[in-house]
Amino acid sequence: MAYAPRLKNKYKEEIVSALKEKFQYKSVMQVPKLQKIAINQGVGAGVTDKKIVESAILELTTITGQQAIVAKSKKDISNFKLRKGMPVGVRVTLRDSQMYEFLDRLISVALPRIRDFKGINDKGFDGHGNYTLGISEQIIFPEINIDKINKIQGMDITFVTSAGTDLEALELLKQFGLPFKNHNIVHNG
Repeated sequence: MAYAPRLKNKYKEEIVSALKEKFQYKSVMQVPKLQKIAINQGVGAGVTDKKIVESAILELTTITGQQAIVAKSKKDISNFKLRKGMPVGVRVTLRDSQMYEFLDRLISVALPRIRDFKGINDKGFDGHGNYTLGISEQIIFPEINIDKINKIQGMDITFVTSAGTDLEALELLKQFGLPFKNHNIVHNG
């Protein structure tokens, strides 16, 4: 049998039935699922120093296991000395097996390495069932060698789900094992 990530199996075997029961879905196809994980890392200093962009690409590629691409500015902003087409960040979009592998490493290895970690905030939902988590240091990932980095940078991790409401998305992400600290989301429809 072909290899399948642990969380992918957990979704099929446990999470679908738990969510179907909780929200009274009539069909398995109504159960929300994780569609993709998008990881963005802003590198504003990349405007003046190309090495920062190159190291950010290398680090994000190492963390995710998928080649990171450069995000370029869409317009000129004179106050920031920014021209259209200049590198302002790096990004990766993970789907299917790589997405589940990254989520597994994030939950079981990276998040527990954050100092004074008390759980993640549940205020990052956008109203459409998507959740964005901000991480302030890339060194929480064990793939990053702390001796080889020249600048500590943060990143935004966006979980795109097929959930219709934030409440359903929160429950889906909790079932996967994301450690939310408090649950203040009110039912929005």
